[in-house]
Amino acid sequence: MNYVEQLRQKIGHDPVILVGSVVLVVQNEHILLEQRNEAQARFGLPGGLMEWAESPEETARRELKEETGLEVERLTLLNVYSGPQYVTTLTNGDIFQSVTLAYIGEHPIGMLKQSDESIKLQFVPLDDLPDHLVGSHARMIEDYKTAAK
Repeated sequence: MNYVEQLRQKIGHDPVILVGSVVLVVQNEHILLEQRNEAQARFGLPGGLMEWAESPEETARRELKEETGLEVERLTLLNVYSGPQYVTTLTNGDIFQSVTLAYIGEHPIGMLKQSDESIKLQFVPLDDLPDHLVGSHARMIEDYKTAAK
């Protein structure tokens, strides 16, 4: 059982702040997206929630490896995303506000390997993103494109 599951056993559906990290892996004007194994089958950035006694950078590296099989030589912080627009109520009644650290993953190493959390992994052109993209991830990608100009 992971940290969030343990926490939910104690607090039920009460609001909680959860910290997570995502990684933008960009090569040749293409970004790595993961089509998630969820009802909406949305595309998003590799990432997830922080575990107990883990740093945001460690979370980013762990989640990237678990979900894609890739590692990166360096992580550079793009931005931190939080606020009222990041409050979510899940279908099971859990309420949370996310604090997400978005990193640019530089010099990926390894072979893409899909996890059971994904329907597929693919590099897509930065100027031709899929329609079913996690909303907050779309903003992060736009911020990356603006910063890269």
